[in-house]
Amino acid sequence: MTEVATESVAATQVAEPILLHEQQSGIVTLTLNRPKQYNALSEEMLSALQEALDDLTRDQSARVVVIAANGKAFSAGHDLREMRSKTDERYFRELFAQCGRMMLSVNRLPQPVIARVQGIATAAGCQLVAACDLAVAVEEARFATSGINLGLFCATPAVPVSRNLARKNAFEMLFTGDFIDATTALDWGLINRVVPAEQLEATVLEIAEKLAAKPPETVRLGKAMFYKQLEMPLSEAYSFAGDRMACNLMYDAALEGVDAFLEKRPPRWSSSEKNLTRL
Repeated sequence: MTEVATESVAATQVAEPILLHEQQSGIVTLTLNRPKQYNALSEEMLSALQEALDDLTRDQSARVVVIAANGKAFSAGHDLREMRSKTDERYFRELFAQCGRMMLSVNRLPQPVIARVQGIATAAGCQLVAACDLAVAVEEARFATSGINLGLFCATPAVPVSRNLARKNAFEMLFTGDFIDATTALDWGLINRVVPAEQLEATVLEIAEKLAAKPPETVRLGKAMFYKQLEMPLSEAYSFAGDRMACNLMYDAALEGVDAFLEKRPPRWSSSEKNLTRL
């Protein structure tokens, strides 16, 4: 009887998803669930994240996405044991292309994405934090792009890290491979807030609820515009931004918001999402 029970428990553990999905009041939480492997971004984990993000793109009930993790680490990056079992350069090209697609999907997702960082985030794990729109970390969290210490430069993590940090700070992280603490990560622009561990969930929820309360069509237009204009020359960015603002002023939410301001009353946002299809 004991052996059967033990086998049953083991089977349950094996069957547990590597990515947990929870949705409440428009806030979706995706939780990395490989705690014993420090939530390494294996091929399976990358595929699970990609599938979840693709589904959320079409989910108009989702207002905000939180990426969290179970265990001591947020993510230790790519699964080095899985990678070391391969010797084909084509495999590695496809793996990093897969990871790049997933990271881009975070930026291209219509909803704001918040990283809830409860532990270390290294290499591609640090990349994931940098790719998120916002990030909140506990005081004990540490961050590193430490591949160079293994003879492997963190080239793909360098893409979002160098777009979040000042150039010299990014260079220091990438070329020393040293860990930085949460306070330094905040000073350098990698994360938005540092909080005690017991306040992490509540702080992220507070931010998520604030974002979820905004008109969804305005948030979606704004996020798409924000990332696209970053890639443009200044004059082109202003032209694009003006076009987006003119489009936004045709939205019911903008008309109601302006009227409410002029009439000195709180806005009464409509539940209509008819403009979402125009984005």
